[in-house]
Amino acid sequence: MKKAITYRLLLPLCLKILLVGCLPDAADNQGKSPDYFSPVVSPSLLQEDFPQPARNPMSKQGVLLGKTLFYDHGLSANGKVNCASCHLPQLAFSDGVSLSDQGVSGKMLHRHSPALFNMTWHKGLFWDGGSTNLESLVFGPLTHPDEMGADLNEVIHYLRGNQDYSELFKAAFKTDTITSAFISRALAQFVRTLISQDSRYDQWQRKETDFNPQEISGYQLYQKHCNSCHQEGLFTDLQYHNNGLDATYPDPDELEELLLGRYRISFDDQDLGAYKTPSLRNIYLTAPYMHDGRFETLEEVLDHYENGIQRNGSLAPELENGINLTNQQREDLLAFLATLTDHTFINNKAYQK
Repeated sequence: MKKAITYRLLLPLCLKILLVGCLPDAADNQGKSPDYFSPVVSPSLLQEDFPQPARNPMSKQGVLLGKTLFYDHGLSANGKVNCASCHLPQLAFSDGVSLSDQGVSGKMLHRHSPALFNMTWHKGLFWDGGSTNLESLVFGPLTHPDEMGADLNEVIHYLRGNQDYSELFKAAFKTDTITSAFISRALAQFVRTLISQDSRYDQWQRKETDFNPQEISGYQLYQKHCNSCHQEGLFTDLQYHNNGLDATYPDPDELEELLLGRYRISFDDQDLGAYKTPSLRNIYLTAPYMHDGRFETLEEVLDHYENGIQRNGSLAPELENGINLTNQQREDLLAFLATLTDHTFINNKAYQK
């Protein structure tokens, strides 16, 4: 299993200040331009610096453009749907429903809308890793007929006809040309700024606060029963696992391939029913749970791991014996999970419209 990324960050992200112009000096950014954007994180506690593609270095202008696009209903086919329709800041950029029907078609989606935070450290995106970077990911919901349903040519025509957007794109990318590539790059820049690093857990790690005995007990239970997949730091191992939701899977065909998990991408039988491990950060805000939102509460999730696991050939070996907790241990574990809620993150005005 991939080694966990150490992710204990020292300082809350000062994005609101950064968006209005407080950027590091160029000399501090390895020769990057003065518009290079670097969030306030602690390199000493990361295995790698803040990752971003060389072709899309972040800037305050790019982030501002991406934020404007994120909240613009005009990008959708009917002018009524934006990215925030399924990614609400107050819910850690999730949507609070099992399967959304807020897209332009009104049809229910096949998968639960994932939360958006700390995405810059993720290597595979979507529940099955069908996208490898944020730049390509944004085209999925933007053009899907049951989500925003956009025709990219029409979107570009709409943006080119708006003087404000012309100025925003020119400021962000130093060109008068508006293209789909620049749209995706701007949206990716904004999403990369969505960093959750100031929960009580983070404050405890920084020795700014204390855990009570129940939270300490819950932390120890997490380390014993959950850490193998929800590895400390990001609270995900960034991998894909079959956690026993279903005993069998449909034959792979065009209509049901989304029910096959990571197998849709890898064609490896061991990936049948395997989905990306979601982060436990902000877990109390991101209900319902699982790739299809089938569990409404964390209690239901624990019930599943105790007596609901469906065994098959691709089941994660860590779950062969389930997870059995006493009532008190459940309460302790839930108390610890509550410490992962980042109120600073969800109330950050810089992320909101």
